[in-house]
Amino acid sequence: MEYSFPHYLLSKQSVDDRALNRHVLDALKANLPDRPIRIIEVGAGLGTMLARLVRWDVVTKAEYILVDEMAENIQTAWDWIPLWAGESGLGVERSGENQLRVFDPTRDVRIRLERADVFDFIRKNKEPADLLIAHAFLDLLPMPESMPKLLALTKHLAWLTVNFDGVTSLEPAIDPALDERIERLYHATMDARATGGDSRAGRHLFGHLRAAGAEALAAGSSDWVVHSVNGKYIDDEAYFLHFILRFFEESLAGHAELDAAAFSDWLQKRRAQIERGELVYIAHQMDFLARV
Repeated sequence: MEYSFPHYLLSKQSVDDRALNRHVLDALKANLPDRPIRIIEVGAGLGTMLARLVRWDVVTKAEYILVDEMAENIQTAWDWIPLWAGESGLGVERSGENQLRVFDPTRDVRIRLERADVFDFIRKNKEPADLLIAHAFLDLLPMPESMPKLLALTKHLAWLTVNFDGVTSLEPAIDPALDERIERLYHATMDARATGGDSRAGRHLFGHLRAAGAEALAAGSSDWVVHSVNGKYIDDEAYFLHFILRFFEESLAGHAELDAAAFSDWLQKRRAQIERGELVYIAHQMDFLARV
C-alpha cells in the first residue's frame, strides 16, 4: 500500500465529522461574533476543517489563515480547496501564490495559505484572530510552555479539538497481553518525542489553559470510533485504519521491548482484519472551547 499523509487527512474527514463534540461546537457557535471574523488555524493540513465549518454554516464570512509546516499539505490544499468548493456549488477565485476566495450569495471566505512552523508564525503574526483553531495538533507540542504562545494568536476564542487522551482500543483481540503491551509502548512513544507530545493531552489541557489565563467555556469527548457496516467501512475509512497501523509500525519498529517477529505478525493480522471489515478502532480524545 502507498502511504500518503495528505490522503490520510482526507480519509479521516468522516471520522472527524462524527467525533467532534456537538456540545462544544454549539458553544463555539453561540460565542462567535455576528460579523465577519478572522480565523487562524494552526496545523491546518489541507483545509478540511475550513470545509467542514463552511458546510455546517458555522463560518459564513471570514478571513481564514491556514498554517502548516508541511509543503506537501499546503500544495495539496491549494489544489483541493477549489476542487471541494466547486463540488459544493461555491465560486472560487485565486490570487497570488497563496490566496483563495470561496463564496456564494450567503458565504464569503477569504483564505490565506501559510507554510510555516507554528512558532515562527506566532513570532511574525501582527494581528490576533477572533478564533484560533488547533485540530488534532496540541498533543504533538511541548506543554505547558506552548499554550501561552498559541493563545497569543487569538484575542477572543480558541477551539481546540481532537486532543488525544490516553486510550487506544483495537478489537477483536489478537493476544490480550501483546495487545496491551503494544498499546502501552505506543502511548509511551508519544510522551518521549523530542519535539514534545503528551499521550494524555486532553485531560491536561484544563490545567494548561488555566495556567495560561484562559477559561474553558466548554469541554467534552471527541472519540474516534471506526467500524464497518455490513462488512464495509464507509467512505475512505479503511485507508484511515491502514494509516493508523502505519503509525504503530513507524513508532514501534525495532523497539527493545517488542519481539520483532511477534509485532510483524500482529500488524499482518490487524491488516487482515481491516480487509475483512472486522477491525474496530477507538481512540479517546477531548475538545475544548476556551476564552482568552
